[in-house]
Amino acid sequence: MAMILDDGGGSDAELVDRAKGGDRKAFGALVERHYDFIHRIAWRWCGNRDDADDIAQEVCIRLGRSIRDYRGMGAFTTWLYAMTLNAARDLSRKATRETAKVNAYGTHALIGSQSVDEADGYADALWQAVRRLPGKQRDAVLLVYGEELSHAAASEVMAISEATVSWHIHEAKKRLKVLMRSAGEV
Repeated sequence: MAMILDDGGGSDAELVDRAKGGDRKAFGALVERHYDFIHRIAWRWCGNRDDADDIAQEVCIRLGRSIRDYRGMGAFTTWLYAMTLNAARDLSRKATRETAKVNAYGTHALIGSQSVDEADGYADALWQAVRRLPGKQRDAVLLVYGEELSHAAASEVMAISEATVSWHIHEAKKRLKVLMRSAGEV
């Protein structure tokens, strides 16, 4: 006799246990329960609804593949948070590779001492390094070089003074030189 369980009831731990055992309804309940959480984290990380949708979908796929690996050592949401950030980083790396050549002019401006042709070869690594900068530095570089905003316009977007934008750009250039040298790109 088959036992019919409520598909959405129970704690995360109970649903995970059931999903590990192959219970599709329990897995569906986990996804439904946490989808908004996953999407919210993705959107905050990338700031783009379409990318957040892609990230959330990827997390759901990864969750299906790895639910059996969840050991329950911490909160399920902590595990989802890490999974979502990893998926967001993966999407970002993919987008960086695909758009690096479009950003070659900004790359040239950042590298300064390189010609545009030489800069094309470094674009992918440079924009990956930009994404590793501290938040305000990364934002300033992306606005000024990626979006070609003036320091004044970037200051409005970032709600900081123009001088502070200039300082963030200056610090970012120093840090990028170090990051690029350590990666063997400069």
